[in-house]
Parts: sequence; structure tokens; C-alpha cells
Amino acid sequence: MSGPGTPGRRQRDMERSFKAEVAKLRLGAGNTFTGEGILAVTKALLQSGVSYVGGYQGAPVSHLMDVLADARELLDELGVHFESCANEAGACAMLGASINYPLRGAATWKSVVGTNVASDALSNLSSAGVVGGAMIVIGEDYGEGASIIQERSHSFAQKSQVWLLDPRPNLPSIVRMVEQGFALSEASNTPVMLELRIRACHVHGSFETKDNVAPKYSRRNPVQKPVFSLERIPLPPHNYTQEKHKIEVRLPEALKFIQREQLNEFFPGDLSQVGIVLQGGMYNTTIRALQQLGLADAWGESRIPLYVLNVTYPLVNEEITRFCSGKRAVLVVEEGQPAHIEEAINSILRRADINDPHVVGKDVLPVAGEYTGEVVLKGVGDFLKLIMPDGVDLKAVDAVLGGVEQAKKRAAELLGVPVPTRPPGFCVGCPERPVFTALKLIEKELGGIHISSDIGCHTFSTLPPFNLGNTVLGYGLSLAAASAMGPNFGKRIITVMGDGGFWHQGLTTGVANAVFRNDDGVLVIMQNGYTSATGTQNIASSPDLSPEEGSGISIENTLRGLGVKWLERVANYQVADVADALRRAMTTEQKGLKVIIADGECMLERTRRERPVKAQQLASGERVVRTRFGIDDDVCTGDRACIRLSGCPSLTIKDSPDPLRTEPVTTVNSGCVGCGLCGEAAHAAGLCPSFHRIEVIQNPSGWDRFVHGIRQGVIGMFGGAK
Repeated sequence: MSGPGTPGRRQRDMERSFKAEVAKLRLGAGNTFTGEGILAVTKALLQSGVSYVGGYQGAPVSHLMDVLADARELLDELGVHFESCANEAGACAMLGASINYPLRGAATWKSVVGTNVASDALSNLSSAGVVGGAMIVIGEDYGEGASIIQERSHSFAQKSQVWLLDPRPNLPSIVRMVEQGFALSEASNTPVMLELRIRACHVHGSFETKDNVAPKYSRRNPVQKPVFSLERIPLPPHNYTQEKHKIEVRLPEALKFIQREQLNEFFPGDLSQVGIVLQGGMYNTTIRALQQLGLADAWGESRIPLYVLNVTYPLVNEEITRFCSGKRAVLVVEEGQPAHIEEAINSILRRADINDPHVVGKDVLPVAGEYTGEVVLKGVGDFLKLIMPDGVDLKAVDAVLGGVEQAKKRAAELLGVPVPTRPPGFCVGCPERPVFTALKLIEKELGGIHISSDIGCHTFSTLPPFNLGNTVLGYGLSLAAASAMGPNFGKRIITVMGDGGFWHQGLTTGVANAVFRNDDGVLVIMQNGYTSATGTQNIASSPDLSPEEGSGISIENTLRGLGVKWLERVANYQVADVADALRRAMTTEQKGLKVIIADGECMLERTRRERPVKAQQLASGERVVRTRFGIDDDVCTGDRACIRLSGCPSLTIKDSPDPLRTEPVTTVNSGCVGCGLCGEAAHAAGLCPSFHRIEVIQNPSGWDRFVHGIRQGVIGMFGGAK
């Protein structure tokens, strides 16, 4: 963490700035915005006249929060309130401002885990309904690149009856759906979700901008009189009335708006015997598959008719029956399960007594998993081979699909071995790695420990080489997850939680309850200063907060205020000290929750902060010392215990320079950041003394040169004697 003389937030911002993105938010009518999809959403929010924006950071929508945090000057000019919320439930609860007042507001978070956290507020919000437009920008983290459990936001939309937008992944469509989404919300008095997959968030393109709109009511023109409406309070009997109102009034109004504004899109084609119904977010992947099969041109003109659902819930019965009527078969491209859309289409057609099209979906496409380009290509090809529509060259289809398989087979032959998986891991120099090194040592002493893990960078401890962590139940929930295991296990349970998770839910659901019920477990809080896994955003305990960012809160003081009696703070990189603290916590006679605060600033943020400072010092001729570590080839035994205990990516192997040794030796590559963990682990575990510390001095002083000369002379003297 930051200490005396440490450059603060202002210096950090010199390295990590979003000035270019913020400048694009000022573009007015007639200009062209070029950039990423998530930035286009940010601009569209300001063009829509939002009064407030809140959210909790998480991939793939963190960039929206980061840019708005740096756009405070612009937001102040417009009167827009921006808030980084404590968690997703708090972000969703912010939308309560739109229940009684004509305030347009937006919230954003990572789904589905964030929607899980927000579901209480979401249910009450959707039941009460809104007067001002309320939009939730959902970062749909689903598929092969996901970092979370695999579920769909669609289920939440259906459960709570929140309208779900899934725009085609191009900037004009995304911007249009943001603007129309607010209008849809107000027309139907219902909150709206805007679902963006990771590729939609990061797709690049351009759109013609409009002027930013200052909200009608804001901090510059606040609401003067409170509005009270008992009908909007979700208590009996009004909650029963609200449910009926959803179905009898809000849903019909939403369907009228969707049809009137043509939010869903129809693309004609000459192969009228078949058609494809697809989620808007799957458009780019589907059109690419059709291009590969020779059924669409480079401009996206498809020979197969397409019905693109930019609104995936609710579905418009009349549009579905109109599109499907007269076709032999319709393919539904719906990513994930359950197959909500496919089942709904079957139901709609049967109710309308339309039996013509054979609805195909999960028959030829996977039931679960991400619909990548290869998956959709094969699914569309198999659909065509199954239906055999007139005008389609099935031999050409077979040739394309066969070519893909041949290419994969050829790649495997050239490689000779399967491509190894590349699981995520700790960054080089991560301050959390030494804590798990110490935990590994203690685990061997105590004969196995049950460790309750949490969401965050520290979840990587469950992977090799540590393999530490028995359960992961949610962000900030590790201590709560240990509550039933503790009384039923032969020794104390260790719980690991990050400072981000602590402020997210850990303080209330874990620590407060553990102190209340006299839990005898051990809690390790990784205090790296930020929510590092999502981009090092600030939290309540971040160092050097500016007045605009908030007032800092000490985790240690908070814990003592709650009644925690046994509390120690340790420096992460001192492996022996961390191990000693863990040993004391596990063996002390004192009952009650025991907390160890493992203190070490995120290495990425520390590097971002220090790099420009050192560059400036070098440019001005100042003395700069850089620490590195190395391994003596002659001393290294090659047992790799240092690698097994640290897992640092900068530790690797090389051929031994000794021709009499066949085993490779361990070495430290150029990625080393000088954290010292490898040497610390060797010392704490009593390993070989092959590690040495190196100080690389740039712009050395005269004294440095003098000492270096003496050292070289002594080394040369002993070397010659040898």
C-alpha cells in the first residue's frame, strides 16, 4: 500500500488515463464517433438525457465505468450524477429514482453473477415499475472466454418481466437500441436490460453522433416536490395488482412499441423455403457462416431470409407467425440453455395453428456452450443438409464443412501434440502469490487445511501449483461459505477474501455474522488496494483517494469496530512472517474470528504508478535502482521446489552450462519485477541457497562506480586464484 512519499492517485492517472475516450463523449451532431461498442453505449447514454448512471465494475463492461469516472467534468456540465456502487444490488437499487420521477437512469454490471446479486432489487424494481426510463447494461460473460458460471440473463428477464434487448453487434444498432430502450422503458413503465456479449463490447466501428442532452431533472435542476404512490410499493394488496398490471398493461404496451418502432429486423432472401431466427447478438457470427457457405455476400446480403431479434424478450407473436408462415423449416440460432426462444416459437406457432415450418435449433446446434464461428458454421450447414432446400448446392456445403475438418486435422499433424491449455494465473510479482506460498508451507505442517475461497485474483490459488481452495460460492461469500464447515471439521477453517470482496458483501454477510456467532475460523484478507481483477478500480480502502473519489475507510478500523479481537497485519512478500502469522492463528487458544490482513499493493497498479516516475528520473539523469533476482547455475540442484512453491511465470528452466549435468537448471527470465518471492520462498522453506539479489543501477553516481570497481577487483582476484 502507499506510504509516506509514495506518489498518489494523480501520478497513477498519468499512466492510466481515458482522456481520448472522454474527448469522444463531447462530439456533437453531425460528427462521427469511431471506437469500441461499450464506448458507443457510453456516448448513447449521454445523448439520451440520463440523469444518473451507477454500476459495479466487471468484464466486459468495466470500460464504461472507467471512462465515466474520468469524465466527471463533462458529467458536471450536464448535471449527470455518476456513482461507482458498493455492489450490483446497490447499482440496481439506484434505479429506484426512476420509480416515481421522470428521471432517466442507467446501471451496469457483469452478468449473470452480478444479476444474481442484484436480483432482490431487480424484482422489486420491475414489480413497482418506472416512470422515467431505466436501463441496465448487462455484460454477458458467457462462453469459452468467460470467467464465471455459465448461465443466461434471459432467464432473469423472463422471471422478473424485464424487457431484454440484444442488439446486432455494430455501433449504429447498439446506439439505436440504447436510445430506443429508454423510450421503450417509458412507454411500458418497465425497466429494460441491454445485453452485450464480450465481442459486442469490443467490436469497433463508427456512427454519426448527436448532441448530448442535459436531463430535464438533475442536480442542476432538481425535483422540488416528493411524489408518493402507494400503488408502487410492493406490499399486499398492491403487489398482486402490480403483477396483473405487468401482463395486462405493460406487456401489451411494450409489444406495440416494439412493432411500431421496428426494433426487430427482417432481412429478405430468395431461398424462401427456409429462414433463420436469431438473437441480435449472434448476427455477425451467423452472417459470417452464411458467407463461408456462399449464401451471403461481403456486404451481408443473405440468400436465406433472416429475422433478427434485437429484442429477445418479449417476443412479438405476430412477427414470428408472419416470418415463419409458408416456410418448410426455420433454424433458431439461440446461444445457451434453456432454449427459451426456440420453445417459445414452437408454442407461438402451435397456438396460431401454423404447422408448416419445422423448427430446428438445438437439433443441429449445441444445447449449451458458446456459439463460435465454427459452431454456427457447422450448425447452419447441418440444417441445410437436413432440410435440403431448393437452390442450395449441398455438395458445396459438404466441401466447406469438410475443409474445416481437414484444416483442423492438418493443424494437429503439424503441431504433433495437442495445443496445451493456458489457464489464467497470477501476474508476475503479484503480492497474493507469497501468501499462498506460505499457506502451502503451513498446509504441509498441519496435515491439510480446508480453505474457503472467494472470487477475485486470489481464486487462481485453486490452480496449479498451489491447488489451494475447496469451495467458491460467490464474491465476498467465502466466510459465509465456511460457516457450516467450521464446526464439522477437525481443525480451524481458513477463509481467503480480497479487499474488493470485503467491501462488496464480505463485511455484512461474512465478518459481521462470524463475529456475532463467535466463529473460531481464520480469515485472510488480501489488501492489494483495488478491485484488481476488473481493472484496478478504486474501493473504499484504496490508497490516496482524491476528494472527488471519496473518503477512505480503513479495513483494520472497520474490523475492530465490529469487535474483531485477534487481528494481525503482515507484509505479503515476507513469506516467513506470513507463515508465522498463519501458524499463530491456527494454533492460538484464543477463540473467535482471527483475521490476518495481507498487505501488498497490486503489482500492475504499482508498476503503472512507478514507471512514469522512473522514466522521468532517468531522463533528468537521476540515479535509479532496479532490483532483479537470479539463480546461480553452479549451485542450483534442479529440484524445482522454488517453482512448485511460487508458480511465478518468470521462473523457468534452461540447459545447464555444465556439460557433465544432463538435467536443466532453473533460471529467472527477463520478466522478473524484483518482488523477491523466489528467494523468500527458498529461505522460508529451507531450500538451496542458489538465489541471489541483483541491483541494476542506472545513472550511477561516482561512489557507485568506485564500489563497483572494488567489487570487480576482489571477484577477479578470487577468480584468478581459482
